Amino acid sequence: MKKHLILIAVFCFGMAFSQTQVQRAAVAFFNVENLWDTVPSADYIDGTKDFKNPAFHRSVPLDSLKFLETTEVYKGEWSNELLVGKKVVRYQILADDFTEKSAKNWNTEKYNKKLANVSRVLSELGRQYTNDNPAVIGLVEIENRQVLEDLIKQPALAKSNYGIVHHNSYDARGVDVALIYQKGRFVVTDHYEKEVKVYNDEGYRSYTRGVLVVKGLLDGEKTAFFVNHWPSRSGGEARSYPRRATAATVLKTEMDRLRAEEPGIKLIAMGDFNDDPVSPSIRKIWGTVGEPEQLTEKTPYYNLMTKMYKAGVASLGYRDAPNLFDQIIVSKNLYSPEKLTPSYSIYKTEIHAPAYLKNSEGQWKGYPLRSWDGDRFTGGYSDHFPAVTILQKALSKK
Repeated sequence: MKKHLILIAVFCFGMAFSQTQVQRAAVAFFNVENLWDTVPSADYIDGTKDFKNPAFHRSVPLDSLKFLETTEVYKGEWSNELLVGKKVVRYQILADDFTEKSAKNWNTEKYNKKLANVSRVLSELGRQYTNDNPAVIGLVEIENRQVLEDLIKQPALAKSNYGIVHHNSYDARGVDVALIYQKGRFVVTDHYEKEVKVYNDEGYRSYTRGVLVVKGLLDGEKTAFFVNHWPSRSGGEARSYPRRATAATVLKTEMDRLRAEEPGIKLIAMGDFNDDPVSPSIRKIWGTVGEPEQLTEKTPYYNLMTKMYKAGVASLGYRDAPNLFDQIIVSKNLYSPEKLTPSYSIYKTEIHAPAYLKNSEGQWKGYPLRSWDGDRFTGGYSDHFPAVTILQKALSKK
C-alpha cells in the first residue's frame, strides 16, 4: 500500500510539472569591436529637436554637410542641454578611419562580412535554452544608427523584428552604445542617456559614452536595461580608475533612483565595464555582491559574473592577461532560490565562447578571434566574447 502511495505521488508531481508552461527570454550583451560603416561622416546636432528624436543628434556623410543648416561654429562644451536651439556639426577624431581610402581599406565587402559575423553570434546567444534569438541585446562599439539598421536586416536576425534604441554620444571617437529588442516581446516606455563626465590629468573634459537607460515591459513585466561602455584602462588601470569610478557612480545613482521611485521594477545592467567583477568600481562603489545570500536592501545588485570570474572564466585578453570585463548585473528581485516562479527570475548565465570565436593556435590561443590586427581585417568576430543570461517564469497551468 505504501509503495502504491509513493507511485501515485510521483505521478501527480510529474503531471503537475508537465502542465506548467515555461517562458524564457535571453538577454545578451556584445562588444562588437568597431562596427563602422564605410562612409566618412560627422555628427549633426539639431538642437530644435527633442533629445529622444534620432534627428536631434545623427551621423551624416561628410559630403552632405554642405546641404545642412548650421547656426554657428560651436566651441563650447558638448552636452545636449547646452546645444538646445543650436544647429552644429561635431567631427570625431577617427572620422575617416573606417573608409576605403584609409589604411584599413574598409570596403563594402568587409563591412558585409562583419555584419554577417556579428549577426551569427547574436543569433546563437541563449538559443539552446529558448529556441529563439535574444529578446533584448545590448551592443557597444557601434558607429551610428545606420549600422544597427543594417545589422537587424541580416538574415539571422530579420525574422525577430528588432527595434532600436540608440543615442549618439559625444565620445571623441564617435563610438556609441545601443539596445535592440524584439518588438513582440519588449515594449519601450522610455529611454534616455545619463551623461558620464570625466576629465584628463590637465582638468579638461574627456568625452566618453554615457549610460543608456531603456525602460519598458518585457513580456508584460516592468523592466529597465542599462547599457554601459565604461572608460578604458588607457594610461594604466590605476591611473584611469577614477574615470570608471565616475561611471559607476552615475550608474548606481540611476539604478537606486528607479528602485526608489518604481518599486518592483526589475533592473538589468550590462556592459563592457573595463573592470573585473572584483574591481573597486564594481565591488565597492557600485556595491555589487557575488553571492545571493549577500543580497539585502542596502546591497541589492547581484553580479552574475563574480562566480565565473573566480572560476577563471574570461571574456577577453587585456595586455596578455585574461579579464572578465563583459558582465551582467541584476537587481535582487530577479533572483529566486526557486527554479520556477510566476515572474521572471535568473535561470542561467554564460559567457558564449564556442570554438569558432577563439584563436585556435599561436600566442593568443583560446582568446577571442578579433576582427582587427592593426589595420588588417582578419575576418574574425570581436576582441570580446558576448555574455548572455536566461530569464524564465512559469505561466498558467492547463
